[in-house]
Amino acid sequence: MSQRVSLLFGVHAHQPVGNFSSVLIDAHMRCYKPFLQVLHRYPEFRFAVHFSGWLLDYLIEHFPEDMTLLREMVERQQVELFGAGDTEPVLAVIPNRDRIGQIETFSNKLLAKLGQRPQGAWLTERVWESTVIPALADCGIRYVIVDDYHFLCAGKPSSELHGYFSTEEDGRKLDLFPISEILRYKIPFSPVPETIAYLESLADSASSSCAAAIYFDDIEKFGIWPETYQWVYEKGWLEQFIQSVLASSKICTQHYGEYHASEKTRGIVYLPTVSYIEMNEWTLPAQAANTYAELVQQAKINSWYEHKKAFLRGGIWKNFFSRYPESNWMHKRMLELSTRFNALPKKQQTKLMRQKLYESQANDAYWHGLFGGLYLPHLRRAVYNAIVELEALLDSRMQRLSCYTEDTDLDGITEAYLHNGILQAIVKLDDFAAICEFDAYPLKHNFGDTLRCQLEHYYQKIQPGEHHLSNHAVSGIASAHDRISYKHEINADDIIPDDHPRSLFIDRLGETFIAYQYKAPALENIHFQSTNTEYPIHKHIMLDNNRLQVVYRFSAKHSQIFSTEINLAMPSCDGMGGRYIYQGKIPGGFGQLLKLTDLTEIILDDDTLAGNVILTTSFPVTFIGHPHFSVSQSESGFEKIMQALTIRLEWPVTTQECTVILEINSKS
Repeated sequence: MSQRVSLLFGVHAHQPVGNFSSVLIDAHMRCYKPFLQVLHRYPEFRFAVHFSGWLLDYLIEHFPEDMTLLREMVERQQVELFGAGDTEPVLAVIPNRDRIGQIETFSNKLLAKLGQRPQGAWLTERVWESTVIPALADCGIRYVIVDDYHFLCAGKPSSELHGYFSTEEDGRKLDLFPISEILRYKIPFSPVPETIAYLESLADSASSSCAAAIYFDDIEKFGIWPETYQWVYEKGWLEQFIQSVLASSKICTQHYGEYHASEKTRGIVYLPTVSYIEMNEWTLPAQAANTYAELVQQAKINSWYEHKKAFLRGGIWKNFFSRYPESNWMHKRMLELSTRFNALPKKQQTKLMRQKLYESQANDAYWHGLFGGLYLPHLRRAVYNAIVELEALLDSRMQRLSCYTEDTDLDGITEAYLHNGILQAIVKLDDFAAICEFDAYPLKHNFGDTLRCQLEHYYQKIQPGEHHLSNHAVSGIASAHDRISYKHEINADDIIPDDHPRSLFIDRLGETFIAYQYKAPALENIHFQSTNTEYPIHKHIMLDNNRLQVVYRFSAKHSQIFSTEINLAMPSCDGMGGRYIYQGKIPGGFGQLLKLTDLTEIILDDDTLAGNVILTTSFPVTFIGHPHFSVSQSESGFEKIMQALTIRLEWPVTTQECTVILEINSKS
């Protein structure tokens, strides 16, 4: 009897918390629905699936008939369900107590809604740190899947990676399956005969009867990635693949659990802190990423990369916190609220509080690569919606001081917190003396949720002025990793890094940034004084009910122009729902340039926000409003994304005092 290889085939389905309903509907129609329908026709094709918790809830609510297919496949033992954290957090970057809570929440959900409690778990972005082992093991998870690259980094030869291995931490054991990188790139991009030939070659070369071909990757490759819907469904790749696997005398499909129960471990292994190989580059700052990419390219030219790539390693996932201040700030705010929530007596901890805590831990908004969502305002907004709502709930049970200071994000710069139950202003006590977070609790919104432009490694691929270019594979179709395309025309000015944070109330005299020194806080009043101006300028930040007031006092009159820059996260961005209202008329939307003179009041109205901001000044000013865009790369190509509405207020220093007020109102 010829040798057979066990195909352990798994797919991971995920949509970020807060994603647009139109995106979810499209993903379902082009991917989740046709995938399940095709697999349902082949009961003998066994496979594993992981739907992230928020997506699973959405699909069950909106597309119950397709989820019924999934439950039927579970009941007839065609499908093995994989667990994870409920909101798809990176387990390594949340507290252990929350790891356990997230995993248990999702495992219980799978049992209740689909009838199976998982033994295996999907690791978000395959981010591995040994510290996650105890939580997984304590929740009944017996095995997880990581890339074969993880094992290569531990010194394991690829020839051994056709089964599972064991590891341990703090007295807990966990088994690890290595996902084949070759299969990740072949499925579904290579022609079916080529993929089947590769799988059968594994059977031919197997040294024993228990070799496994291990595949587990994003289901979105089956319909959502460019060209894949036509390739996978209209041209029949998926159906041909399943039929060819089932017809092969050298391939059999198994669940991970079946293989795990029937085969022995290949031995002990200790993996380094690592994610999948593409993440090595994404986690690095631009200059370091350029160096890394050059080394990789040299290795490929000299034909030694494939054999030694495990020893040419870039950064780790947590580098995103040190690379992007905005990501780090969100993360540390989340950790702080986790501590406050878990400090509450159990009787005061509500289900809604826990839900909002877990939503604030959803991974997508914390990182950036070809897929990460840090550059997408609506994903960051979902995290901040949860943070702001949770903070209000905690404040109702555990009062905070109305004004206090701490270094929240561990950057060596103290922040001052000013809140009154309606609004909260968090001020960086550095030279800029600007507001880095501005929360409206009734709206559950952070108006300071913006993103500065910084240099990205992939900018060197951009040819300014080009609009569309794509690279195609010689056979099959191109993976998103191999494409260069443009959703928008990109100009040289679009990729210039910012020289200041995109905060609220960044001040200039002429074109020179004003440097401030923090003064001891008075009650509900944060006070700064300039240090680089001929005459002192005093800046006071205070809250009054639903109004944020910033008062500027000038000790001398002169002809220079004073200006302040206010970067506001308006949810509608450059869409139809965001507009200016001035003197009863609509002069334009947030995506347009607007310049007005002698202004003392303007309304910023936003349908998505379900509220508005009334900006008033005590002295007539020149108002300049324009969109702030950043350039990023996604699987769809290079694109410009509006991150904030940037407002610049200018006036000559001919008055001794000017007050700028942001009044926040809800339409409900």
